Amino acid sequence: MDIKSTSQSAVARPEDENLGIGANIAYGFQHVLTMYGGIIAVPLIVGQAAGLLPAEIGLLIAASLFIGGIATLLQTIGVPFFGCQLPLVQGVSFASVATVVAIVTTGGGLPSVFGAVIAASALGFLITPIFSQIIKFFPPLVTGTVITTIGLTLMPVAARWAMGGNSNLPTFGSMTNIGLAGFTLAMVLLLSKLGNAAISRLSILLAMVIGTFVAWALGLVDFSGITTGSIFALPTPFHFGMPTFEIAAIISMFIVVLVILVETSADILAVGDIIETDIDSKRLGNGLRADMAASMIAPIFGSFTQSAFAQNVGLVAVTGVKSRFVVAYAGIILVVLGLMPIMGRVIATVPTAVLGGAGIVLFGTVAASGIRTLAQVSYTNNMNLIIVATSIGFGMLPIAAPAFYDQFPDWFATIFHSGISSAAIMAIALNLLFNHLKIGNSDQQSVFVAGTEDRSVRPVVMVDLYEGDYFTEGKLFDCDGKEIPVSKEPAQH
Repeated sequence: MDIKSTSQSAVARPEDENLGIGANIAYGFQHVLTMYGGIIAVPLIVGQAAGLLPAEIGLLIAASLFIGGIATLLQTIGVPFFGCQLPLVQGVSFASVATVVAIVTTGGGLPSVFGAVIAASALGFLITPIFSQIIKFFPPLVTGTVITTIGLTLMPVAARWAMGGNSNLPTFGSMTNIGLAGFTLAMVLLLSKLGNAAISRLSILLAMVIGTFVAWALGLVDFSGITTGSIFALPTPFHFGMPTFEIAAIISMFIVVLVILVETSADILAVGDIIETDIDSKRLGNGLRADMAASMIAPIFGSFTQSAFAQNVGLVAVTGVKSRFVVAYAGIILVVLGLMPIMGRVIATVPTAVLGGAGIVLFGTVAASGIRTLAQVSYTNNMNLIIVATSIGFGMLPIAAPAFYDQFPDWFATIFHSGISSAAIMAIALNLLFNHLKIGNSDQQSVFVAGTEDRSVRPVVMVDLYEGDYFTEGKLFDCDGKEIPVSKEPAQH
């Protein structure tokens, strides 16, 4: 498939650059490796909760890869009214896991889950015009806070990967796993330092390949399972039965959809900031509509709600590859993986610890990008410092204490259990409260504002100072440490 940008010689937008088929495939494959563990995690968890056989769980995984690829192509290439045309990888949203498992285990089964996803996504589709208008409430103060939180909330994922991924295994947290993660991290850094531009950009992919072969040499990887199973398989519509629509399940899933809309909005704005391209309400709306459209179609083939993957935002930041066509090729690879289970089995051989080593760089880069954005914010004579502090702190609560919201109502816990959603909601609300709604603001400085006001010294004062003069404890001294008396005469004007 030949994907071409509108202009190769003079690229109007950084995301429209086309690097060529070879580079697109290489960088696209790097995106797939980065998000593969995340995209298969949801069908694995749901399939086990539903009591499915391994072969049926494999169908859920294949469907998630297939739909993720279709959604990625729609988001990156775009059609009228659908797709933000940004380098965003789409896949099954982890925000829906708890709700999906709850519906499955309370007797609704997968048909009820699929019906709830279709109905809730349709409602989400209808309200996208409202969400697309919130871009004016996302200044660098908010986007920087959200980007930083995205990176910080993903770090526990990298840590679990580095430890082995599955806490039920006896090898979880072993020095072997952590050592393999450390080796992969070292390879990323080494390739980034010593390699040319192409090698540096592919450092994540190359490090994961090298890490996988090192793991194989140590006997930690078994390639024999690659040839087990079918080579080609087409996802079958409604394989798990026709969707059923239950009000309670739909309401629960709609809350999840609201969370996904917030997170996708944050990811679209984050990647736009990272690649330095303009994002307006129209473009944001197109991205959200693509998200919801893909989520409505996904249950037909046996998948769940779709959203942008934050870890791939980190890959864009760390590699500097801004082309949306690279991610479009990642979408093609995902579609192929969904149609060819053997390819999925090849990628599945990459040890989780190897992903963890790469993830430390990826997710840390997201946080660093957010800090860079926050550095552009003015903290002079305003409440921006407390907005950032409170929002990031609020976003860290479910990360630092995963059980923090267990005693809250289910709808509230679903929304705020996501650190990204928590930070985004708090940052938007506080920005409105302090920077837009001026009524009721105190004329007295807050402790968070004190000391940040601009200061200036009149030129007439500078004339009386010499090199080495310094001021301490309310007194002025010269370079020899002798106190300079302060004249009590009134200033001459």
